[in-house]
Formats: sequence, C-alpha cells, structure tokens
Amino acid sequence: MRNKVEYYQACLSKIVLFLHRAGILFAVDQENDLNMAVGNGNRERIIILGAGFAGLRLARNLNGTDYEVLLTDKHNYHMFQPLMYQVATARLEPSSISFPLRKVFQYSKNVDIRLAEVQHVDTEHRIVRTSIGNYPYDHLVIALGCRTNYFGNRHIEENAFPMKSVPQAMALRNRILQTFEDILMVEPAELQSHMNFVIVGGGPTGVELAGAMAEMKMNVLPKDYPGVDFSCLTIYLVEGSPHTLNAMSEPAKKKSQEYLEAMGVKVMTGTTVEDYDGNTVRLKNGQVIECKNLIWAAGVIANTLGGIPAASLVRGNRLKVNRFAEVEGLSGVYAIGDIAYMPTPKYPNGHAQLAGVAIAQAAFLAANFKRVKKGRPRLEYEFRNKGTMATVGKHKAVVDLPGFSFQGRLAWLTWMFVHLMLILSVKNKLIIFLDWMMSYFANDSTLRLMLKADRKD
Repeated sequence: MRNKVEYYQACLSKIVLFLHRAGILFAVDQENDLNMAVGNGNRERIIILGAGFAGLRLARNLNGTDYEVLLTDKHNYHMFQPLMYQVATARLEPSSISFPLRKVFQYSKNVDIRLAEVQHVDTEHRIVRTSIGNYPYDHLVIALGCRTNYFGNRHIEENAFPMKSVPQAMALRNRILQTFEDILMVEPAELQSHMNFVIVGGGPTGVELAGAMAEMKMNVLPKDYPGVDFSCLTIYLVEGSPHTLNAMSEPAKKKSQEYLEAMGVKVMTGTTVEDYDGNTVRLKNGQVIECKNLIWAAGVIANTLGGIPAASLVRGNRLKVNRFAEVEGLSGVYAIGDIAYMPTPKYPNGHAQLAGVAIAQAAFLAANFKRVKKGRPRLEYEFRNKGTMATVGKHKAVVDLPGFSFQGRLAWLTWMFVHLMLILSVKNKLIIFLDWMMSYFANDSTLRLMLKADRKD
C-alpha cells in the first residue's frame, strides 16, 4: 500500500511539473507549488531570461548536459546586432541576421523555448512570473541586455529613430527610403531639412551607419534618382567625447574620423544633442540643424526586472555580480552580458557592453555549471580581450588586437571574416557573403524595399 501511495505521489508530482513547464498550471499555493514542481529527483532547472548573445550562447553550451534549460525571450529569434546597420541601410535583409530559436535547438533533449514577457521574479520562492505563466527554477540567469538610453529627454525619445532591434532597423530603413521619395515633391525651402541626416553617437554603431549612408550617397542614390542633386545631402555624426570610437586605440580613433571626413561625413565631436522636436536639432554648443531624420545611437541602459532589489543595481541599471556571475545579495540568481556589472582585477570598473564580453561570460558560466555537476570547484571569471574592430566603408576599417592595431584594406577583410564566422547558420553565412560580394563589385544592392506590416493592401 505504501509503495502505491509513493508511486501515485511521484506521478502527481510529474504531472504538476509538466503543467508548470507548459505554462498551464498557475494558481497553486506557492510553497506547495515549489515543492512539487522542483526536486523530487528531477534534473535541476536553469531558466535563462533573454536570447541575446549571452543567453543564447549559455543555452547552447548547456545543450546535452544534465540540466533542464528553459530559454525565454519575447521574440522567437536571435538577432545579430553588429550587422543591424546594414539592414537599416538596405544592404542585408533582416532574415539574414536573424535565427529562429527553435531551429537552433531543434534536436535538443534538454533545452526548451518559451516566448514570453518576463514580469517579475520571486527570488524567495524561486519563481519567474511571465506573461504566459509562472515557472519555478533552481538557477536563474538574467541576460536581458539593454535598451536605448535617451537620458531622460522625452522629445528625443518621441522623435528620434533608434536601432536596437530588427523592427526598429526596418522602421529606419523605411524612413530613409521614404525620405528620398519625399524629396522629389518637397518645396525648395524644405529640401535641405530632408537632405540632412543626423546620427548621434560616435561608437561602432554610429560610425558604421554614417559610413554606410555616405556610400549610399556616393554610389546608389545618384543612380536611383538621376534627376536629384545629392551634393547637398549632408550626414552629421555627433559625438560627446573628443573622438569617434573613443573606446578604441588612438590610431583607430584618428583613422576612423579621417575615413568619415574623406567620405563627406561632418563629424562633430565634443558636443551633444540637447533637444529635437522632429524638425530641428539643437546642440549643446549652440548650433542648430534643420533635420527631418535624427538617428539615435548614443547609449544604452540595462533593462529592468521586477523583484530585483535596488541594492543589487548599479549605474545604468546594471546588476552587480561577483566573479562567479552571481547577483549580489541573491541566491541562485546570475547575470551575464550587457546587464551584468562585474568588477575584476583587470577591469575594476566592469566590462564594456560588447558582444565579445557577453559570449565569453556565457561560456564561462556554462563551464562552471558543468564543473559543479562533476563535483569540481568553480573558477573565477576574468575577461581576455581578443580585440575590437569597426568598419567605415569599402576597404576602410580599424582593428585593435592585443598589443597592436591596424587599419585599411586588411582591417576591412578581417572585419568581414570575423563577422561572417560569428553568423550562426551556414545558409545565412552564404547569403550574407553573396550580398557582400554583389555589393562589392557593383557598388549597389537590390534590397531597397519598404516593407511595412499591414493587414490591408
């Protein structure tokens, strides 16, 4: 009789666990819920919030392990952000830099996917509350990344164009292409405001976008609109620090600005945008630019998550973690990628919010999870910088490697090779490579399509 009771209890426990993981069973007493859904001889569950560079790499590295992994994101795809500017400038299609999550884990036996908005974390009972249900965890990894930071300026937020997601890149592409259609009809007095493009932020995103638009001005627009004089099309790049690519080496800073200015971009360093109402850009130095299109690439701020105590947050809403990636003051909660602030001996002020850092932290955390399963001690994290790079245009790029830097054609080829290798699927690698080769030889692309989602024709 006792064996039968234990058997039925075990079956009930498995049923409850299944319903929880399917997002079906929500309203159960939390304490009983936790006891029944976690443990009882089942594999430890790791919930990963966010499928960016950090979250996706962690899930991939834990694929095939003894952990049960649940990867959540509000999108059903991972996007390769470093090439987002090429989507915005009609060089690549969004599908070329986006990868379905379920395809990545199509044959996985321990990684599951849920599309959901994370609403709150109950760190006491170890439960994640989402838009589709509640999920208990043994270990929680926060990899929610960052969003665009407008520094509290509501006017800029309402009128500027950001570029942090595929939909935003597509919206920017549509706006750029529509602007060139509009200039055929505008009054002469309004022409220049349509011809002015202001890009705010002189980091890699801003520099690469400015270079791509300059090449579009030189090679593409005169052929698409032969009756329009594009000599008055002006691309401004506004940067608050003294240099473009301020986080890179001195040669890279200097050369990147030289490249941009040679391509006709007006680089304005040492100043910031104070306000923008959709028609007029006002700079801190007093200059005013009439402009219909302001593109904001000036900074990011970490995404927030309900249930995380304020004591765990530092500047920029980042989560302070120790060298094991554990969030300070919380048991079983980790943070990696852009959202994590991890001081180390080599990086006492934390690490840069770059893809390379996110990937390295994810690989490190996965290795520690595996070491724990084998009964081995965990290792402390220290980032090994393998280099940074940025491209400005055809044959124009800058690369910083440990100990030396180089620029020009070789740097440009290096940039292309590294980014191509980071693309997930062979199919996407081939598509991007072919698009790049056609663009290289023809100085043109055939992707200038305005695609707007609508139920009507």
